[in-house]
Amino acid sequence: MTSTVPASLTRTAEGAALQAVLLDMDGTLVDTEGFWWEAEVEVFGDLGHRLDEAWRDVVVGGPMTRSAGYLIEVTGADVTLDEVTVLLNDRFEKRIARGVPLMPGAGRLLAELARHGIPTALVSASHRRIIDQVLESLGPHHFALTVAGDEVSRTKPHPEPYLTAAAGFGADPERCAVIEDTATGVAAAEAAGCRVVAVPSVAPIAPAAGRLVVGSLEEVDLAFLRSLVAERY
Repeated sequence: MTSTVPASLTRTAEGAALQAVLLDMDGTLVDTEGFWWEAEVEVFGDLGHRLDEAWRDVVVGGPMTRSAGYLIEVTGADVTLDEVTVLLNDRFEKRIARGVPLMPGAGRLLAELARHGIPTALVSASHRRIIDQVLESLGPHHFALTVAGDEVSRTKPHPEPYLTAAAGFGADPERCAVIEDTATGVAAAEAAGCRVVAVPSVAPIAPAAGRLVVGSLEEVDLAFLRSLVAERY
């Protein structure tokens, strides 16, 4: 985890219901879920295996260990998890070397959160090497804290990443709003006790108690996130 949280930042939301906003990266803020699938298809193609499109919904949003492990299992590829993890990260990094496209509404939302001094964290299942490269497109100044999948002992769908981010701000998870694009990420955030906005990217996500599903980040602003958390109080 990397953090640039000054002591004063955790006090900016005192007295307000919303204490922090925690955002997923791939498919939520940046349009990269397709890049990951393309990297997986290419890497396993090089190993002599063709991936079934139906497997995409299984691996989307998952941690590298789960996604790559699943693909090794279903293809029977003669490769270790450690080996394929390196191959996938290398292939993905080449795809994002020239920058990544932001999802509609992402830049506007990040700017609004920064303008109002809302503690904001990037919480991703991607490894640190990938996050740091994507931050060049997102703007690292938008995040006081970032949590990578290889920096926690248990990544999504376990709640640890979101609990780690909330603790980094000294925030109550129940007063944190999370924005996610996959069922895996939503499960992690809800298990942490956070309020969740789901913006499905590849696979659909059903509405549920304490969870709102929207079509785009264009529908999300600070007032929306504050109202989501305030419903509890």
